[in-house]
Amino acid sequence: MIEPGESFSDMLAHAWHILPLALLFALPVAALGGLVLFLLRRGSLASTMTVLVLVPVAATFVGVLGVSGFMFNPALATMLLVCLLVAVVTVPAAVVLGRLIARRSVWEREARERERAAEASRRELVAWISHDLRSPLAGIRAMAEALADGIVAEPADVADYAQRISGETTRLSEMVGDLFELSRITAGALQLTLSAVPLRDIVSDALAAQSPVAERKRVKVLADAETWPVVAGSDPELARIVRNLVSNAIRHTPPDGTVAVQIGVDGGDAVLAVDDGCGGIPDDEIGRVFDVAFRGTQARTPDPASGGGLGLAIAKGLVEAHSGRIGVRNHGPGCRFEVRLPLAAP
Repeated sequence: MIEPGESFSDMLAHAWHILPLALLFALPVAALGGLVLFLLRRGSLASTMTVLVLVPVAATFVGVLGVSGFMFNPALATMLLVCLLVAVVTVPAAVVLGRLIARRSVWEREARERERAAEASRRELVAWISHDLRSPLAGIRAMAEALADGIVAEPADVADYAQRISGETTRLSEMVGDLFELSRITAGALQLTLSAVPLRDIVSDALAAQSPVAERKRVKVLADAETWPVVAGSDPELARIVRNLVSNAIRHTPPDGTVAVQIGVDGGDAVLAVDDGCGGIPDDEIGRVFDVAFRGTQARTPDPASGGGLGLAIAKGLVEAHSGRIGVRNHGPGCRFEVRLPLAAP
């Protein structure tokens, strides 16, 4: 035992003699701790932290016992009591810290996964938009060159080409508008001015705007309301939601089919349901319907006059900006898109 009056060199000599015994008793404990850590390598972080704290405390405990020759005296009892108190304090702290670190690790992993998913979505969007922009631009260029070179000179043909160029230009303008709207939503720059909006006016205007498209495709559009609720929302954005859903339903309903718009109230929500005749969505694709630029199988691939596959993504973003919910499920001969919006305060 080191005496109080010993010199520093004598203390070093004692430590040199004690070292083999301390290692002899402490190393097996450390090795056992390493084995336990190996077995817990797939366990929780809290368990790993607890073992990491217990190993040095237990090694110190056993080392002190071994060096003392298991001869209990007041000094040894004090040392063992100190080790026990250290364990009582550090083990709960290790469990708490382990859980906090594990929770943060899970959050960081989920954040990385969301970032990767967003990056993949952006790449997919760029690919889709690049393809969709090239098609009308190539058509406009070809028709403009034909007009400029005098290949098309008959007045009727010139008027036809001018009408086609105007149509393609309108399509490009709508795609750019969709991109701008989607960028506002995803960037959190969308500012809504909420007021009490009668849903009757929104639905009537949207159906009137889409009626020419429905007539050209020979699709019947019906509206049925149990009651016409008043919702808390922004008029232009609500109109965009209904217009996108109805346009999507018309586009995917075959000729002579029917699109049904139903309005009702469920608790504190106004419910807007749009049924189409698309033939249904496969189960492995229905969860991706609102993804940016997702178009699904050939059965639901839009015609060349459609936009860039952003309508449903924009509708979802606008619904959520109104603190509402939107969903889709297969229903009857097609699928049903259902929007729930909070009712305006009375």
